[in-house]
Amino acid sequence: MKKQNLNSNAGLYSLDEFKDNCGFGLIAHIKGQASHSLLEKGIESLTCMTHRGGIAADGKTGDGCGLLLQKPDGFLRTIFKETFGSELSEHYGIGSLMLSKSVKAQANAKKAVEEELAHYGFDDVHWREVPINSDCLGPIA
Repeated sequence: MKKQNLNSNAGLYSLDEFKDNCGFGLIAHIKGQASHSLLEKGIESLTCMTHRGGIAADGKTGDGCGLLLQKPDGFLRTIFKETFGSELSEHYGIGSLMLSKSVKAQANAKKAVEEELAHYGFDDVHWREVPINSDCLGPIA
């Protein structure tokens, strides 16, 4: 039996074009101050990531690169009060889930999340649909 040379090109795949990581950007204020300017620079840096093939054939749909931000506590407390009419406790957690468009599948997913959180002692769960603007999305997204 002949050994296959794993360094040779086979089919459409080329090892010369493969990159494990294309990199990341880190932008921070040296004294930890929040800044809209830093956010804008972070978004601009994401526009430089298309070189790695992170855009689908429609020219619009990305592969999920994004921003990691400090939790905006004041904003979250304001939104919570506006949405649910009560105050957040001193300690709280947040999560962002992308659910199915199917109402039944959404209900099943929410139930599973709530049951798992209850298992760990988290029983005060609130759901909020985050406003989105999908006009800029490609048809694949």
